Amino acid sequence: MNGIQAITAQIIADAQTEADQILAQARARAKECLSAYQEQAYIQSTALLERSERESALRKERLSHAAILAARNLRLSTEQEMRERAFAAALKQLSELPDGEYVGLLAGLAAEASSTGREEVILSQKDRARYGKQVVTQANERLGDGHLTLSVQPRPIRGGLILSDGDVEVNCTFETLVRLLRGEMDRTVVEVLFG
Repeated sequence: MNGIQAITAQIIADAQTEADQILAQARARAKECLSAYQEQAYIQSTALLERSERESALRKERLSHAAILAARNLRLSTEQEMRERAFAAALKQLSELPDGEYVGLLAGLAAEASSTGREEVILSQKDRARYGKQVVTQANERLGDGHLTLSVQPRPIRGGLILSDGDVEVNCTFETLVRLLRGEMDRTVVEVLFG
């Protein structure tokens, strides 16, 4: 049995050597694969990180631009609201002038806007009843030889007056005057309000 045992021992030894070689090759291959996968994972994770950083920077830039635009729009709407308030306050102040100043202002408007000195002065119902005769008298005095008359028909205006000469009317209402001045004074109002 010695011969069989020797052959068996040799076969086992050869098989063990071959198994050890296969195992060593498998371990080497596994190490190469692991190294290759680690390198691939590193490359992919680096690429992902770079892409995430780029996307993050782009998103930050978009959000920054959106915030700047929102702030600009808010500033513009605030400026617009403040201009509206300023002109509304001017209109209110004109309408609430003391009686003497109010009559003088209306008389001055009538005298300046008159082209013939023979127009009808149209006022609001309230102003007609309260100041009509005084306005026409003062306007005629300012014109010197004026023959302005007070219209019997009032108009639904907030303040100011309308001069009528037949089909031709000159609108000197406060609303119209403020609207016309607004185009000229809008920039000045913004500078005064916002520096």
